[in-house]
Amino acid sequence: MKKINDLGRDSMLGLVLRLAIPSMIAQLVNVLYCIIDRMYIGNIPEIGTLALAGVGVCGPIVTLLSSFGTLVGIGGSILMAMKLGEGDEKTAKQVLSNSFLLLLIFSGLLTVSFLLLKDYLLTWFGASDVTFIYADTYMTIYTLGTFFALLAIGLGSFITCQGFANISMTAVLIGAGGNILLDTVFVLVLNWGVAGAAWATVLSQMASCLFSVLFLFRSRRIRVRISFGGYSSALIKRILSIGVSPFLILATDSVLLIAMNAMLKKYGGPTEGDLLITAVTIVQSFMMLVTGPMIGATGGTQAIISYNYGARQTGRVRQAERYILSLCLIFTSLMFLVSRTASQYFVGIFTQDPETVALAVWGIRVFTLAIVPLSLQYTFVDGLTALGCTRVSLFLSLSRKTIFLLCVILLPPFFSARAAFYAEPICDIIGAINSSILFLITFRPHLVRRETASV
Repeated sequence: MKKINDLGRDSMLGLVLRLAIPSMIAQLVNVLYCIIDRMYIGNIPEIGTLALAGVGVCGPIVTLLSSFGTLVGIGGSILMAMKLGEGDEKTAKQVLSNSFLLLLIFSGLLTVSFLLLKDYLLTWFGASDVTFIYADTYMTIYTLGTFFALLAIGLGSFITCQGFANISMTAVLIGAGGNILLDTVFVLVLNWGVAGAAWATVLSQMASCLFSVLFLFRSRRIRVRISFGGYSSALIKRILSIGVSPFLILATDSVLLIAMNAMLKKYGGPTEGDLLITAVTIVQSFMMLVTGPMIGATGGTQAIISYNYGARQTGRVRQAERYILSLCLIFTSLMFLVSRTASQYFVGIFTQDPETVALAVWGIRVFTLAIVPLSLQYTFVDGLTALGCTRVSLFLSLSRKTIFLLCVILLPPFFSARAAFYAEPICDIIGAINSSILFLITFRPHLVRRETASV
């Protein structure tokens, strides 16, 4: 039975599916960390709705912390896959050792920084006098687990890029299973409330982290294991330069969440502001079920593109892009149908309050109006990143987010607070058009230059 995926020679369709599907499942399960917490919190008797709004305010901080794991994980794994494709295993090992050092440094600095700044950040991100206590409790505990969260996120990319997407998926499944079990014990049995949900997440991430670390340290099935030494400032700069695009893509999500919460709070007023933030927290949870697996499909297969680009097999790069795009289009089409037929059931796991349910169901249907075109954005941006075209991919992502931000700021004053929900489909459509145009302009010439360089 075959256990190792050969990125340079295996059938491309089978290779894409073997890496994409486990990565999609892993990202879907990873989303459950957040959703399960919110589900348990939203159903806490008497305070559930307000507590859910408080945890929703923490979303931007959690996203920002996670983005540093992506900065190193994606940047390092893409570079490592290119080096493996070129046959330069020595440099590939150096990439992993430098990336592991970066993850350790970032986790320490971020833990201290966020603990010192969290009160200010939570207020700035939209916590009201009523919801601050819940946001503060959750964020304090979550930040203490930053070390495990960053390593779990970052190291998973180095496992996947060596063809072991199933191992990455297993690491996430361990964490998700632990989260469900611990949430049940801490929240339902011990009645620890928001604190229980936060501790469940931290301990689950610890388990996932330890599994990944042990695999990369001890497994003899992989070509590149974690080692120490060979540190290079030039290599670190290269890792960060490749990873900066996906990092900023995720980090700026925090800005968008802040802006959304702030505008809903301002224009919803004291009577509707917290209700709108609760609803958008649920809506964003549903959107994570769409974007999470897509990140898995496009991000989990970047190693295929990077490896074959490094090996100058540009025909396989083109073939991979076609299959990845097809997979994303099929997935988003299915999720569009789910948003129209089952959104009320999804909302029901968070709250039974009729007003919140009605608002959240409406919000999901608005947010998902253009998720099928969104496939183009994700496929093309991650594909260009895998080729090292980080400036183009960064421009595409930031331009889409700028459109979202402008819509969030400009629509509520002219219409109502609820008009901010339409920012998502507007930026998805414009982003898909821009991505398609720039991809067509950039992709083929970039591969031609690589082909020419091989002569």
